Amino acid sequence: MATTVLDHWVSGAAFAGASTRTAPVYDPARGVVQREVRLASTADVDHAVKAAAAAFPAWSEASWNKRQAVLFSFREILNARKEELAAILTSEHGKVTPDALGEIARGIEVVEFACGIPHLAKGEYTENASTGVDVYSVRQALGVVGIISPFNFPAMVPMWFFPIAIALGNTVVLKPSEKDPSASIWMAEAMKEAGLPDGVLNVVHGDKEAVDALLTHPEVASISFVGSTPIAKYVYETGTASGKRVQALGGAKNHMLVLPDADLDLVADSAVNAGFGSAGERCMAISVVVAVGDIADDLIPKIVERMATLKVGDGTRGCDMGPLITKEHRDKVAGYLDVAATDGAEIVVDGRGIAVDGEADGFWLGPTLIDKVPTTSDVYTHEIFGPVLSVVRVATYEEGLALINGSPYGNGTAIFTNDGGAARRFQREATVGMIGINVPIPVPVGYYSFGGWKDSLFGDTKAYGPDAIHFFTRQKAITSRWLDPSHGGINLGFPTN
Repeated sequence: MATTVLDHWVSGAAFAGASTRTAPVYDPARGVVQREVRLASTADVDHAVKAAAAAFPAWSEASWNKRQAVLFSFREILNARKEELAAILTSEHGKVTPDALGEIARGIEVVEFACGIPHLAKGEYTENASTGVDVYSVRQALGVVGIISPFNFPAMVPMWFFPIAIALGNTVVLKPSEKDPSASIWMAEAMKEAGLPDGVLNVVHGDKEAVDALLTHPEVASISFVGSTPIAKYVYETGTASGKRVQALGGAKNHMLVLPDADLDLVADSAVNAGFGSAGERCMAISVVVAVGDIADDLIPKIVERMATLKVGDGTRGCDMGPLITKEHRDKVAGYLDVAATDGAEIVVDGRGIAVDGEADGFWLGPTLIDKVPTTSDVYTHEIFGPVLSVVRVATYEEGLALINGSPYGNGTAIFTNDGGAARRFQREATVGMIGINVPIPVPVGYYSFGGWKDSLFGDTKAYGPDAIHFFTRQKAITSRWLDPSHGGINLGFPTN
């Protein structure tokens, strides 16, 4: 049976482009190709950028009210048709329906934040900085901005960026992951339905050729990226070398520090949810439980008990966890279990060969728990990006903190304790960008900013929230002096007596 081919979206319509290259888009729960997606050439990217550049003058001059109205309408479309978008996420990514709906809800938070941009983008004004001289500032849009988003959140991550960029008067070229590209087309069509003029939001699919074309295009003013650390570093170095403003969010190895006074039922629930939700394919997943003292002996049975209740299978069948995104990624993640055994770790729950409620050829790997993981093992040092939860045992708080701060990553971390003093100390001492206190996945709400430290973020500006206002605009300061009509010059008709 012939498969359909997903086009790009340029100037408000489907665009096939000149490239004849395509890539398969799988249904990971069935292990079959459900459609092909076009892979843009450099010329195709140039066409999309030029469309965005042509749309920029009129859009940047549009009133704040007009831009707000489009985003309010987009929000209403998202709310009314979120199940439709969630079904697309499940079919191409594999995440279960509740995960997909949760992703959309977090994206809507940022859309709602963007609806309030006029207040947040206001400048400052100083009257009579010098006699008769006023000084004020304004923030103006950059122009054409590029967004490169990952496979694990094909709706939420683009919504971290494009609603705010568009609200501030920019035009956008979005390159989603070629592994699950349809959500971006759905959102582009919804934005047009909401009243967005053609050319303001464009979508090009592709691989490295398309990425490099965006990174080096002279008419692209900025790049927003989310992905692995090696690629984030490449994006940052290549984009900045081309004179662009770049925010490149990289990988993570997130720890959960569990103190002896913690509520172990809460810890076990949190570890399972944060370790295996979305099959562990999220940069804020908890992948390491750092157990202080002897607490692991009581904690591990509680985690195992909860893991046994998880139903793995097709995301449309009421399961708790779906497949991984591709066969290659499933095999790579499963390979870490062999590494763990070689390195002397104890595999408590092995997710290989798990019985699933789904097709036999799906890309399955069940929840996996590994105890006594050496910190020298690749299981500990690598970002596995799958449903593998490691337990590392330490003697003291200080030893656990040193592990966290010694990691090259600094995305998110959490502490579980009933001691407020210990929590306060941890939030100050952990060299990580996002901290949870009895909260396993501390992703900030839409009116704060998301981003890590160290090798988890390249560039000095985080995603969404207040940082986004600064990233997608340039500040202009104006110093102004106007002579009073009484000093002569043009007669403005002011009365003289």
